Amino acid sequence: MNPDKKQSELGEALLAFRPHYRRAFGFALAGALLVLAPTAYMFEVYERVVNSRSHMTLAMLTLLVVMAYVVMEVLDWARSETMREAGRLLDQRMAPRVFQAIYESSLRRLGAPSVQPMNDFRTVRDFLHHPVCGAVMEAPVSLVFMVILFLISPVLGWAAVAGAVVQVGLAWLNERSTNPPLTAANRSAIAAQQYADGSLRNAEVIESMGMLHNIHRRWMEKQHEFLSLQAQASDRAGAFQAGSKFVQTTMGSLLLGLGGWLILENALPGGPGMMIVGSVLGGRMLAPLVQMVSQWRAVVNVRDAWGRLDRLLTQVPERAPAMALPAPRGLLSVENVIAGAPGSNTPILRGVAFALQPGEVLAVVGPSASGKTTLARLLVGLWPALNGKVRLDGADVFAWDKLELGPHLGYLPQGVELLEGTLAENIARFGAVDMTKVEAAARAVGLHEFISSLAQGYDSPVGREGTMLSGGQRQRVALARALYDDPVFVVLDEPNSSLDEAGDAALAQAIRALKARGTTFVVMTHRTSVLAVTDQMLVLRDGSQQAFGPRDQVLAALNQAAAQAGETARPPQPPQPTTARVANAQAVGTA
Repeated sequence: MNPDKKQSELGEALLAFRPHYRRAFGFALAGALLVLAPTAYMFEVYERVVNSRSHMTLAMLTLLVVMAYVVMEVLDWARSETMREAGRLLDQRMAPRVFQAIYESSLRRLGAPSVQPMNDFRTVRDFLHHPVCGAVMEAPVSLVFMVILFLISPVLGWAAVAGAVVQVGLAWLNERSTNPPLTAANRSAIAAQQYADGSLRNAEVIESMGMLHNIHRRWMEKQHEFLSLQAQASDRAGAFQAGSKFVQTTMGSLLLGLGGWLILENALPGGPGMMIVGSVLGGRMLAPLVQMVSQWRAVVNVRDAWGRLDRLLTQVPERAPAMALPAPRGLLSVENVIAGAPGSNTPILRGVAFALQPGEVLAVVGPSASGKTTLARLLVGLWPALNGKVRLDGADVFAWDKLELGPHLGYLPQGVELLEGTLAENIARFGAVDMTKVEAAARAVGLHEFISSLAQGYDSPVGREGTMLSGGQRQRVALARALYDDPVFVVLDEPNSSLDEAGDAALAQAIRALKARGTTFVVMTHRTSVLAVTDQMLVLRDGSQQAFGPRDQVLAALNQAAAQAGETARPPQPPQPTTARVANAQAVGTA
């Protein structure tokens, strides 16, 4: 092993509990040595009780061996509890880190969102008090037993070594034979679970269009693949497990027979007693190896879980502590940004640059796939830029600690997601619920009357992913969450896509009210109802900035471009900068 190689984060966390491992190792060694108590009891009964005919001697010997059994069980319990405590401390230290890594991975789109890393971490944590770990800790006692066998007779010692070599060979063959199907079975199980989770999230679509039969068939194919691979691995592991037990059982009898042969040859010091001792020690010497072979599936599972978890933690390093910054005022600056999805070098936005003063409202328009959602994610610091910066009050938004920035920022994504909890908890962002602020946010988006009409009011549960609410209601709740506690900077991505006319009016009024208090807004929209309250306008097409400037100037430029393209120019009131006009914005320079 390279001493200069940096230990993995997970490895460092495990090594931090070395005192627990040392204590558990001591308990395991002492307990393993006590397994000789029955053999010692047997000899003492033969030699002392039978010869002396003493009931007291028998009673005392029996009491001693029972006490040895009790101590052995207590030591085994102490070892298990010590390792369980190590697992609990590991959970305290690493569970938040694993959760953060899953969260970061989902944000960066490094893979399909999954809780599998949490399952992998649980597998690693629980392995600390698994029987295989106990067998590994008892392995040094096997060396002690082997030394004793050599002291009794080199012939018995070498015979025990031969048995150990056979056991190690069986373990190696077990690894070679079962590892491929077990690894493939684990992958198939994860894929089947993710497919099932995805199907449940789209249950309405599946049911409405009669897709259940096909979805079920595909899930069954994945499940059958998993079960077939698991059965194949189990069959092979079972065969090697039976072989390992056969070697262990046979070794005791073989050593007994070999001891008998040595006695016949007058080559065994100690006589028949040492023959029995050799047989017992030979069987006990192989016990840890048999335990590891019989539990090999657990070894493979924890090794695969470790590998996946270690790759995730390496891929998503822990965030460095950020310097505390003063509360922002809402001064936004986008500096020649080129950006794409995380992990991709293909730009979605190219050369976008603009600035907003505190209290200004910007409408971002453009056809589908023009980059509006990507810009929204950049503005709130979800995605990094390939080039350029998004700054709020001069500070890089992406690098800003979101726990510090979050209370001053509001965000409504295009795909509205609510978390399981009450309406009040969702609006208050699952922090301390200030009902005055919650009601103010609900009133701002025209939601208070609806919530008041519910039997439980603001304590009404929204259900998993907001399933207890309609699409428009979910969007209003998410909008109230974005406006909660008067943030200084708000980004709304298609905020009125599910709103009716009353919802549109409430949205415009909420923007107008917060704008008067100095809140800066960026609104991505296809609809014109929000334009009446905007100051600036940005036109995007194919990821490029086609126009930016005061709303009326940009609208006039769009009208002029449409007229030059041969279309009939519409009167400037009320402006309709929908997809058709945005499509013609290519002819317009920066306004």
